[in-house]
Amino acid sequence: MSKFKAILGESKALLKMMALIERVAPSKTNVLIIGESGTGKELVARHLHELSPLKGKPFIAVNCGAIPETLIESELFGHKRGSFTGAIADKPGLFEAASGGSIFLDEIGELPLSMQVKLLRVLQERTVRRVGSNDDVKLDVRVIAATNRNLEAGIKNGTFREDLYYRLNVIQIKTPPLRERKGDIVLLAERFIDRAAERQKKVLRGLSPAALVAIQAYGWPGNIRELENAIERAVTMENSDEIHLEALPGYLTPFGSPVALSTSVEAISLLPDFSAGSLDLDGILEAVARAYINAALQHAAGDTKKAASLLGITEKKLTGLKK
Repeated sequence: MSKFKAILGESKALLKMMALIERVAPSKTNVLIIGESGTGKELVARHLHELSPLKGKPFIAVNCGAIPETLIESELFGHKRGSFTGAIADKPGLFEAASGGSIFLDEIGELPLSMQVKLLRVLQERTVRRVGSNDDVKLDVRVIAATNRNLEAGIKNGTFREDLYYRLNVIQIKTPPLRERKGDIVLLAERFIDRAAERQKKVLRGLSPAALVAIQAYGWPGNIRELENAIERAVTMENSDEIHLEALPGYLTPFGSPVALSTSVEAISLLPDFSAGSLDLDGILEAVARAYINAALQHAAGDTKKAASLLGITEKKLTGLKK
């Protein structure tokens, strides 16, 4: 299991990423983190900082897509008094604030082309010039950038500079999507339950067998952020000491009926109690297979060939199981 408190997991994909983080953290080399939304790119950036000699120094996180284009140069590089309307005093930018430490440029793919040119100069010269000034300020800062965009496609269509891409992409770290971390889903869910229960002053001992299978069968296109939100909802809605399927969002019920899923899943998740009579094993197995097929089809956007590949079966077999 990962030893880091913020990044939890024991899947092969996660441990591979963590090994790379440990390897590159001691340097000040620029790092580009790529990955889908909700996969924890900022957590990775923070761990890079905390494992480096820069620990204890500033860590400044900037969402490049959240700052208006008219203000982004001033925010990043600072400005001199009187350089524009409202500039009533000299102000250092975020790069200066991060000097001696790390600056995290999230959503770097949203940066306007005009700012990409200026950022490239900063990376090349290791200096920054405030808006309205003729003087350069030396910087000693590690740059970590992140994006959920395909920057190589951006280079081809003219929305991202090739020279800036190579300047940022010295070391590339990919955050794996949750669907590649199936073994971590329950670990993450349990952490989120503990956090949400503490905030809401509830005592919860975990997930019911039915809820466990439901969260493992789902594809989680929104990744860790979606899982956390689903658990937050479940903790809010649950009135017992255990998260049941009915408390989870409805889209996590692939059978269409919480009762049907609960009955089928609990029958195979626990040792069967035959004192109550015989079980419908065929029905149970069919129900579980349907859950996994639906999850695969959802992830594959209805592409049966891709869904079959995700499940490790032939397309013909998947079509037969759907009937």
